[in-house]
Amino acid sequence: MHARILALFITLALPAFPVLAETVHIPAERDATLIEDGNGALANGVGPALFAGRTGQSAFALRRALIRFDVAGHLPERALVDRVFLSLYQTSGSNPAPHTVGLHRVLEDWSEGTAFSSGGGGAPAGPGDVTWLHTDYEGEYWVRAGGHFVKRASASEEVSGPGFYTWQSSSGLISDVRLWLHAPQQNFGWLIRGDEESPQSAKRFASREAASPDQHPVLTIEYHLPGE
Repeated sequence: MHARILALFITLALPAFPVLAETVHIPAERDATLIEDGNGALANGVGPALFAGRTGQSAFALRRALIRFDVAGHLPERALVDRVFLSLYQTSGSNPAPHTVGLHRVLEDWSEGTAFSSGGGGAPAGPGDVTWLHTDYEGEYWVRAGGHFVKRASASEEVSGPGFYTWQSSSGLISDVRLWLHAPQQNFGWLIRGDEESPQSAKRFASREAASPDQHPVLTIEYHLPGE
């Protein structure tokens, strides 16, 4: 009798994780880097890397990355989101000093464009590019220069040398993904914001166009269905 009571107590004390949890890995649908520029004339929509932080330039040194995942297209409509993780690969060429990089939910739609640059300097913006001033060059503008996003980060991660980094599941990431699942018209992705105070703090992450597919950005979502 005592053994049965103990077994029942242990069962009730265990965390209530879903028994039949499912996991989906979603590739980035679009991504780009915002290049600080007073005229909004520079862009990098299809380059192999995303940049976030501050370069060593004396002026116009900030870089912010944008990334979007098609959540509603990969999850059942009735899915109950349990945990969310974002994985990015930092390539060589960045300052290896540790700096905090945050994910901020974007509040306006934007287009990736076709501007290509292999580095953080960007390329001349063309029709459809997202820039420091434009959501869609050159007729649509951000509410504020540098992107319109929630100031408080949904999650943060300390990034140092090259390798994979994962932004761990948080209440903010889960809330964002749940919103995008049930209101896909509000899915404008995340803005990746690095240390914008320290010179040469910019981090370089492999984009969805990077040559190595195993380094592409991945959003991992664990979920279950009602009743499971």
